[in-house]
Amino acid sequence: MKGALLVNLGSPNSTSVKDVKNYLDEFLMDKRVIDIPYLIRAFVVKGIILNTRPKKSAEAYKKIWWDEGSPLIVLSERLHKKVEELSNIPVELAMRYGKPSLKSGIEKLASKGVTEIFLIPLYPQFAMATTETITVLANKIVKKQFPNIKLTDLPAFYNKPDYIEVLSNSIQKYLEEFKPQHLLFSYHGVPERHIKKSDITKSHCKIDGSCCNTPSPAHEFCYRHQCYETTKLVAKKLKLKEDFYSTSFQSRLGRDPWLQPYTDQTIDAYAQNGIENLAVVTPAFVSDCLETLEEIGMEAQHSFKENGGKEFNTIPCLNDNDEWANTLSNWINNWSK
Repeated sequence: MKGALLVNLGSPNSTSVKDVKNYLDEFLMDKRVIDIPYLIRAFVVKGIILNTRPKKSAEAYKKIWWDEGSPLIVLSERLHKKVEELSNIPVELAMRYGKPSLKSGIEKLASKGVTEIFLIPLYPQFAMATTETITVLANKIVKKQFPNIKLTDLPAFYNKPDYIEVLSNSIQKYLEEFKPQHLLFSYHGVPERHIKKSDITKSHCKIDGSCCNTPSPAHEFCYRHQCYETTKLVAKKLKLKEDFYSTSFQSRLGRDPWLQPYTDQTIDAYAQNGIENLAVVTPAFVSDCLETLEEIGMEAQHSFKENGGKEFNTIPCLNDNDEWANTLSNWINNWSK
């Protein structure tokens, strides 16, 4: 029997400092998130970050928390319910960090008699800290505890025509409403070293402005290429003029070089250079979360207006969009045939 497992990032159980600290511990100690030797990572995370950041992060979560709970969890549950109703096989939901855990999602499917799972990381673009960490952990759990289950994972879907169609339709709706002077595609940032580590050719990815536009097998696992390609495909679909849109990267951590241009600096520069009406879309996420609701919707908006901007609008993620739920269920149903 076949089944599908939708997997998103995850969230703290609550906005308490303790719960946020536990969540950050699990997240930041993942060697595919902070990819440095264990002892150094433990010193940085447990000795420094977890003694300073949880309180600040808890305050940020409080700003965006809903009565039902974490927006990311609530929106993922709503999406799961719709996809489950449209699918021909059992569908469960799990998170890479926090609850419901990957193990619990696999257990639920196994309890229904599922012996083959379609693993769907809810990230359009491949990255070590998202898609890869999900597939690695899922395979580890299955090998150790569910040896009779076969896993098949959905590759990065950043360029799948039906996904681009759904994303473009969603963006178009808000462009008509907001009528911005400029549209910024803001993707979650990653350290530059992650791009080079993921390069299966070990030589193509130089982050030099041309490698992402030069055909290569490396693109199958190149987050930077896939982000720019997402922007390019949506722009083509919507017939956007080249000077109307741009791409940037948010949420950098630490002092190592991360993908550029940085979203916060880009937004401030637009305001300073006369852009009064800006719209921002965040296509690295399928569900609104702290990085979209607080970092962009609140912090970036405040900074934009402080620097001279007037109208700042965030375009919601796909969330539980009916067209998106239908697309996911189509992928599941086609796989299960």
